[in-house]
Amino acid sequence: MPLHLSDLLARPDLRLSVTYDVPPQQLARTIEAATVSDLPTPGKWLQGGELLMTIGLLLPMEPAACRAYVRDAAEGGAACLALGLGQGLPYQEAPEPLVRAAEEAGLPLLTVPDEVPFIAVTKAVFDARADEQRALLQRAFATQRRLTAAATGDGLRPMLAEWAAATGVGAAVLDPLGRLLATSEHASRPLPAQAHELLDRVAARGLRGSASSTAAGQQLEVQPLGARRLRGLLLLTGRPDDAARSVVPGLVSLLSLELERRHLSDEPERRRRSALLSELLADEDPSADRARDMLRSVGLTAERVRGVVVAAEDTPAGRTAARAAAAGTAAGTGSGAAAGAGPATGTGHTAGTGSADGTAPTDGAAQEMAADLALAVPGGLVRVVDGAPGTVIEAVVGEELDIREVLARFAPRCPAGIGPATTPEAARVSLRQAAGLLAVSRAAGEPAQARQSQASRLLLDLGDRSTLHGYADTVLGPLDLADHGEELIATLAAWLETGGAWDATSRRLGVHRHTVRNRLDKAMDLTGRRLDDPDDRFDLWLATRIRRGGAPAGGSADRPAPPPPGR
Repeated sequence: MPLHLSDLLARPDLRLSVTYDVPPQQLARTIEAATVSDLPTPGKWLQGGELLMTIGLLLPMEPAACRAYVRDAAEGGAACLALGLGQGLPYQEAPEPLVRAAEEAGLPLLTVPDEVPFIAVTKAVFDARADEQRALLQRAFATQRRLTAAATGDGLRPMLAEWAAATGVGAAVLDPLGRLLATSEHASRPLPAQAHELLDRVAARGLRGSASSTAAGQQLEVQPLGARRLRGLLLLTGRPDDAARSVVPGLVSLLSLELERRHLSDEPERRRRSALLSELLADEDPSADRARDMLRSVGLTAERVRGVVVAAEDTPAGRTAARAAAAGTAAGTGSGAAAGAGPATGTGHTAGTGSADGTAPTDGAAQEMAADLALAVPGGLVRVVDGAPGTVIEAVVGEELDIREVLARFAPRCPAGIGPATTPEAARVSLRQAAGLLAVSRAAGEPAQARQSQASRLLLDLGDRSTLHGYADTVLGPLDLADHGEELIATLAAWLETGGAWDATSRRLGVHRHTVRNRLDKAMDLTGRRLDDPDDRFDLWLATRIRRGGAPAGGSADRPAPPPPGR
């Protein structure tokens, strides 16, 4: 228990006395230390919570000066003043100006009799603090023993229940995506919004730090769990005292060991699901019913799915492969992942410790990343594939999953291709397209997603902007210099984007079709191009698309753009 001022007054050996009627809340002040000073301004030498003792050698007697002295001590953090009395000392009783100043400032003023040396008071304070620290350690050891005993039981909840019973602080364990795994309470309650924000912040940093906040007057704290990778999150609701605070690292360790044990015990199931994915992809023409049944057997009930391929380039093997791929591209050989033979190339195996066919295990970090992805995506259909140019992770996920968020959390900075949504029986095709986007993702520095009729935007995004605009200026420059040049370019772009449909172009622009024809005839005369020449039409289409920033004419970046006219 903390040492309070009332505890010192209750010590008969110290014979301390108060100089005025001190309110109970002031007697309940915690004494952190005892110190002696006869300085007229001792405040700057205090740290807070001290019993400040003085014989008053330099103590002023004027009321204003006494108030200034007391105010300085209080602002320095003193919990109490004590004046030593006795023969041969400046004071045999507390001077009235000092008593009034202390009472006005709300700072208790005690007197220490002549027969009690200051060192006796100091020893009493520090002995009490030592007893307090000893009791704190004993409580911490007792709590740690209870937690260790609970860790030998079944799962996470016994440890959380023991923690809450010993400390009064609520606790819950969640997976890296914020899904509840266990709680210290029998019935789980919805988490406050601030808790979700803390969980997201810590999960984004992995094992590198914790976070705390306050919601509705209650302290919230989140600690990461795991040995080498993030396996879960510990949420504490309440303010741990010093004893409980010293046990938090032990609780984190025990919970991390339990989550690592779960991770290892889940390996056979990850292998089974990986083998199921390999079986699905091995069939080049699976029936719709069979493919759908295979996905439903692991809980993936989405009507449409998409393939995802991640290059494990933050692993040692992946970095070597990435350098080899980059060298091959520079030499003009191209990237095997980009050209990809699609899924099931190389040696496919589970997200476990080795390959399914007994070959040497792949890079451990790739396996860990695959296991994280298997936990994050419904169905857990994830496998690791060894092949040229390196190790990749393949997954089949439901169309509705925000796969970019999953990749940002579990595969940051790794090239990733996201295939188009398709029916389950065509998952192989979606994976093939995803594999073909790895080189694009590597160049763009973010996951590349296949979308119907958006290949042009993808290519334009990869190009050097000054080169692209220089090309557009070369093609459309004659129109820029002509009267009503913007009108001519807008008409040309609309005609190209409607596939050369005169009526559709006139409706889009709100002009007569003869006006459209006249404008285009003028544009062709100025540029020297021909609309019936496929090469000219492609040059004109590409130039107008560059001018529009890669977006179609309607201004919607999400509407599919038509293919280049005449190509």
